[in-house]
Amino acid sequence: MKELSLNILDIAENSVKAGATLVQILLAETSDTLTLTVADNGCGMTPEVLRGVTDPFYTTRTTRKVGLGLPLLKLAAEQTGGSVRLTSRYIGEDPENHGTEVVAVFHTDHIDFTPMGDVVSTILTLIQGSPEIDFLFRHQRNGSTVELDTRRLREVLGAEVPLNSFEVLQWIEEYLREQYQT
Repeated sequence: MKELSLNILDIAENSVKAGATLVQILLAETSDTLTLTVADNGCGMTPEVLRGVTDPFYTTRTTRKVGLGLPLLKLAAEQTGGSVRLTSRYIGEDPENHGTEVVAVFHTDHIDFTPMGDVVSTILTLIQGSPEIDFLFRHQRNGSTVELDTRRLREVLGAEVPLNSFEVLQWIEEYLREQYQT
C-alpha cells in the first residue's frame, strides 16, 4: 500500500469484521522509529489462522483467494529493518479475554519507509462506516499527543446523537486536524 493510513484502515476493518466493540489505533513516534499498534476485543484468531495470516495466499475470505493486508504491512515494516508482531486470543479458548493485537515497527530514517498518509481521513472513514464501534486513536509524536476516544464522545453526546452524523464527523475532523497543527 502506498500509505500507512491505508494499512491502518485495512487492519481496523478486519477488527470490525471480527466483532470488536473497541478498536485501539496507537501510533508512537521517536526520532527514528514509528510503532503502529492496532488492538481489538474481537473474536480473535485460532492458532492455525494466526500462523497463516502473514501468508499472502492465505485468507478466510470467500470472495477472493488472497489476503494482502497483513502481508503488505509486514513487508513494509521489514523493508525498513523493522518488524511485525501478531498476537491473538481466540474467543473459543478465552471467552473473557479475547482479541487481536498487531504491532508494526518501522525505521523512519530508511529510504523504504512508507509515508503516513491521511490518518485523520482514515479515522473518519472508520467512524462513519462503523458508528456503533468505539475507537481509541492516539498518536504520540514530538512530545505531543493527538487523541480521540469515541467513548468520551458518546458520554457527551448521549445515545441519541450518532457518531456518523455530518456535524459530529465534521467536528471530529476539525478536532483532530487542530491537534496535528499544534
